[in-house]
Amino acid sequence: MEEKTEIPSDAPASCPGPTSEKAGKLDGCAGCPNQKLCSSGEFKSDVSPAEVKKQLLGVKNKVLVLSGKGGVGKSTVTAEIARGLASLDFSVGVLDVDVCGPSLSRIMGVNGETVHKSSSGWSPVYTVDDIAVMSIDFLLGSEEDAVIWRGAKKNGMIKEFLCSVDWGELDYLVVDTPPGTSDEHLAIVSLFKQSKIDGAVLVTTPQEVALSDVRKEINFCKKLRIPIIGLVENMSSYTCTKCKTKSQIFPATSGGGAALAAAEKIPLICSLPLDPRVGCSGDNGLSILNEAPDADISEGYRTLADKIVEFCKPK
Repeated sequence: MEEKTEIPSDAPASCPGPTSEKAGKLDGCAGCPNQKLCSSGEFKSDVSPAEVKKQLLGVKNKVLVLSGKGGVGKSTVTAEIARGLASLDFSVGVLDVDVCGPSLSRIMGVNGETVHKSSSGWSPVYTVDDIAVMSIDFLLGSEEDAVIWRGAKKNGMIKEFLCSVDWGELDYLVVDTPPGTSDEHLAIVSLFKQSKIDGAVLVTTPQEVALSDVRKEINFCKKLRIPIIGLVENMSSYTCTKCKTKSQIFPATSGGGAALAAAEKIPLICSLPLDPRVGCSGDNGLSILNEAPDADISEGYRTLADKIVEFCKPK
């Protein structure tokens, strides 16, 4: 008798569950945007923290990038953290667990690539600067395919990323998470229980609507005992390239990142300006650190990488 598998609450009655041998193969699966993933047979029903620890034995430091609010530039910050660490001659991997909104493959310049499986697991895709990248984007038939999943299937995919990807030897694994404090975050923390999260970088923008959500993220970290490396205030100001006038596009009506960091007793690592070149670079898979190395924002990213290295040093 086939083992009963966990079925998402929004699945049709005929859904056998993502871990079933029949997943993605029944008539009722036809037309589902997730059919390819389910039929791949890559889901496991039970992955323990001990298995994750074993798979990640070669990874020295694991860093989460979190934000309470979407649209604050978290994925861009993740990409530049990875590039900044790589520029310091560290071996770096990036894991995109924003299952429903993956964007790191494009920002890292590897969109359109596919992953391959060997006896040691999935092989991540490598960028031109030798950063290992893993994202659900590589498993979809098209960049326009939607991932319409609830918690059970998203958690199953995250388990696969942590337990079946052959990361090899890494100095840093940087994990890009979705906004908020949802199933994906709880899955990551639970699965890292034995292999330890070394620290979290929190990303916000200056306005109160973003800060109020980041406060929840800070409480999430404190409750689950995730060490906080510090806060990054993104899009803090904009300087006109012609007249050099500095403007606050997102006014810090309640004191911005500096006030939040002081109130929560966490470091404000850097305030990154709003620089249009960052968006252009990200769309083309390029790094602002290479495109504009002397820009203020590039200096901020280098400061961020240095702070992460300092924080993760053995105490």
